[in-house]
Amino acid sequence: MAPSSFYRPRLTLSFPNPHAHIPILIGEWWKGDVQQMMEEFLSNGDDPRPSDAFLINGQPGDLYSCSTPAGFNLDTYKLSVEFGKTYLIRLVNAVMDTIMFFKIAGHNFTVVGTDATYTKPLTTDYVAISPGQTIDLLLEANQPPSHYYMAARVYASGGVFVTTPATAIIEYGGNDYTAPPFPLLPSFPEVNNSAASINFTKRLRSLADAVEVPKNITKKLFYTLSMNRRLCRESRCVRETRLVSSINNVSMILPETTNILEAYYKGGNNGVYTTDFPDFPPSSFNYTVDLMAKERSATRYATAVSVLEYNSTVEVVFQATNIAGGVEHPMHLHGHSFYVVGSGLGNFDGSRDPPNYNLLVLKNMLSS
Repeated sequence: MAPSSFYRPRLTLSFPNPHAHIPILIGEWWKGDVQQMMEEFLSNGDDPRPSDAFLINGQPGDLYSCSTPAGFNLDTYKLSVEFGKTYLIRLVNAVMDTIMFFKIAGHNFTVVGTDATYTKPLTTDYVAISPGQTIDLLLEANQPPSHYYMAARVYASGGVFVTTPATAIIEYGGNDYTAPPFPLLPSFPEVNNSAASINFTKRLRSLADAVEVPKNITKKLFYTLSMNRRLCRESRCVRETRLVSSINNVSMILPETTNILEAYYKGGNNGVYTTDFPDFPPSSFNYTVDLMAKERSATRYATAVSVLEYNSTVEVVFQATNIAGGVEHPMHLHGHSFYVVGSGLGNFDGSRDPPNYNLLVLKNMLSS
């Protein structure tokens, strides 16, 4: 989650001051006790139960069965706008583990920031926003006065999710028009349209026209991101195995008493953690296929860290894997800015890919 970055103060705006700042929070809802649902999936080792609805500012909108018989949900979130005014929408994805498409019917908007960092203005008619991510959008109310849906719909390359969009309504002020019985609904990319998600992210750029990236790399890290399955001998497991996420086949176990940073800065590890987190995966394989047996169950439990020297320049390659069916891996680096110098599909090639890094004009994103 990254809402904390959403509230960081900005000293100066990189664009004209908008008429109003509007928070839009994408969430999800289950028919049941959320805390109980979370405890169940953590204990039984299987996937969490998919949510029953997605939400915009706490409401699912008109397309879900909780709407009134007339098809119009009186609780649907509504945003009143004035024609000709510009609004800054601060969009937060608070969904547990899915990327969401977001659109506003009949309108384009301009992306001007993400995760508390300004970006080069990007005009688009949709965004793809990862769990915990924040995106700042400038919306100009420049369409014929009426009612329009803003909507959020899941993106997932696999898995079972509710695909009905959550909706909210943009209402233009004034009484010189007749509102439609149902607002215009935006069209979305297909739920599994990976190209649409990737293409949006690849279009993000730093605010500066040119950024000279540090090239004297002092530390190189190659991290494989996986969803593994390990044998589960506990009676509460629903299968013989349980899902375990890992980086370089290490699944993090939090220390029971002292947190890691406190143990480090007070000196003397005292067994709180180890410093043997691997810089590279223990074995290389075709990361794009779902391997069985050894690689699928290879992860180990550990409280392990990688200690970096202050002022070192670190190159990190994140390699997603398709173990256990694979999943999208939005990545966060708390408290640090970093340069994204390249991305792609398939297996990273240490000889072929680095010469294609964009080391001048590039994406510059602050993590959560």
